[in-house]
Amino acid sequence: CSMNPSHVMSDSEWSESQRSYKLNINSNEPFNAEPPVSELTKSFVTPNELFFVRNHAPVPIINLDTYQLNVLGLVRKTLTLSLSELKNRFPKITVMASLMCAGNRRTELHKIQTVVGVGWGAGAISNAVWSGVSLRAVLLAAGIHPELRDLHVAFEGLDSVKGAPYGGSIPIEKALDVNGAVMLAYEMNGEALPRDHGYPLRVVVPGYVGARSVKWLSSIIVQEKESSNFFQQKDYKVFPSSITWDTVEPLWGITPALLELNVQAAITSPENGTVIESGLPCYVRGYAIAGGGRGIAQVDISIDGGKTWQTAMLVQEKDCASVGHHWSWTLWRHKVDSLPTPCVIVCRAWDAARNGMPSEREWNLRGVMNNSWSKVEVLSPDQTSKL
Repeated sequence: CSMNPSHVMSDSEWSESQRSYKLNINSNEPFNAEPPVSELTKSFVTPNELFFVRNHAPVPIINLDTYQLNVLGLVRKTLTLSLSELKNRFPKITVMASLMCAGNRRTELHKIQTVVGVGWGAGAISNAVWSGVSLRAVLLAAGIHPELRDLHVAFEGLDSVKGAPYGGSIPIEKALDVNGAVMLAYEMNGEALPRDHGYPLRVVVPGYVGARSVKWLSSIIVQEKESSNFFQQKDYKVFPSSITWDTVEPLWGITPALLELNVQAAITSPENGTVIESGLPCYVRGYAIAGGGRGIAQVDISIDGGKTWQTAMLVQEKDCASVGHHWSWTLWRHKVDSLPTPCVIVCRAWDAARNGMPSEREWNLRGVMNNSWSKVEVLSPDQTSKL
């Protein structure tokens, strides 16, 4: 399929005020950064300047006058749309949804064994209010039957990774789901998409790993098989802990690509290594999220390393659910009247289907989907951290 003309500027050439000084930079080329966890859960909707940035290549500079979205493949009618045509032809929808990188909390696995990849802490997740058009509406306009099954909807972006566009795909059942909330977004928190987040148009696939929400969208292709893109076929997959780079090759083609998020939770306050005098009160805060639109039903907190548990208070905004689906994270908090330091605070979460989190970390080759119990060590004034 054709690519739209765009100029790619290296990240070193681009120093823009939209890149917040508050972000912790994990990689400069390409630019990848996350907010400090202490900032992450201060508001239910993440401000644009604090939203984590996941780029696989330098950010393309796109000329809106020549930008076009192509819809092609197994459709009755190929579409070529400018951004203004897209806005005028299809109703505007708004969805609150969280995006999370599959590599969130990767650094914890790196402590077990080396992982090749961006070193994400617990901040590779954010929540925003997205506005744009329904992917379902665009596909129906291209002549796709609303009950079509067993196909895939592939996306290609204008960012170039080793000469090829970044891309991925989702099952057509998700794309056509009336309540699936998959959208082509052109606004983020009431503003035009920032360049780091896909200006002028990106895919937002609620409930899925962030890798499927392709930015700088160029093409939508309906096809019989899932995307052949490198990032669908040879990345973002979970292998047993015994698999290494020497043994992985025959497994790429038979291991499913990551789609739905698992149950995830993390403590954002206090941070690991915080010094608190024993006996003082302490508020423990964090986030939790589940895939597939399943809400978080319960978050448990332990202040003795997981021996005993108490239930945290959940904070869930009313307008983030869509026909029984929850696409946003849940924030939570728990007050400890007297914290006995030193101690290890642990959290775990359960979704509406009672899916939970494993107690221990399990290393995997790509360092993805780490949803083990989140643990932080709180120190007394005379101690140093061991975690």
